[in-house]
Amino acid sequence: MPHGRLPYMELSVAYDVEHTCSTQRIRHELWPLEEIDPKKAKFPCCLVWTPLPVVSWLAPFIGHVGICREDGAILDFSGSNFVNVDDFAFGAVARYLQLDREQCCFPPNLSGHTCKNGYRHAEYGTSITWDDAIRSSMRYFEHKSYNLFTCNCHSFIANCLNRLCYGGSMSWNMINVAALILYKGHWVDSMSILRSFLPFMVVLCLGVAIVGWPFLIGLLSFSILLIGWFLMGTYCVKNLLEC
Repeated sequence: MPHGRLPYMELSVAYDVEHTCSTQRIRHELWPLEEIDPKKAKFPCCLVWTPLPVVSWLAPFIGHVGICREDGAILDFSGSNFVNVDDFAFGAVARYLQLDREQCCFPPNLSGHTCKNGYRHAEYGTSITWDDAIRSSMRYFEHKSYNLFTCNCHSFIANCLNRLCYGGSMSWNMINVAALILYKGHWVDSMSILRSFLPFMVVLCLGVAIVGWPFLIGLLSFSILLIGWFLMGTYCVKNLLEC
């Protein structure tokens, strides 16, 4: 063996040790989060949801979503070239879901991926912390036009989760983001439930009282068309809802 050259086995062991230490350093940066505090609108590492004016009165499953930094500040895509910071649009948070940072992939380098989407994740855009992923998505959406039907707040959240490769998945979109917060989210309090469903119930009762059962059929048709549009745009027509 030439003088000064290490055997392959020693180089391999040295690489494995360095890789393990590097990954552990990243994981050690996951410092404890502060408690969720709805009164101060602080929801560390959470997805948050609130009903939309008018739209949620007709379809209460439709709402506005945001994602929170590690310090609890809310960020939401609420207008063209604009991402709100610590000023949640359309009112106080009604539902929230805290996500587990241990389910994210924070690769220090290309070989440091803990997910199965290494090259795809690197091409999409990786991050080394939760807040870093949100900042990257924020910069990206500051150059995007807002459209309720094609590029909205759910698109922003999906982009963040894909950068985080949350749950080992890079297939986050409007549909599964909405399903995640609606099925697994927690209500902030009883008043949140009331302000989410009371307008819908009032509109429903007035519509049936004034118009009759055709109003109920029309409302149901509206909901089916709305869901059908997002399902078709997400899973059937490629790039229709990508922004």
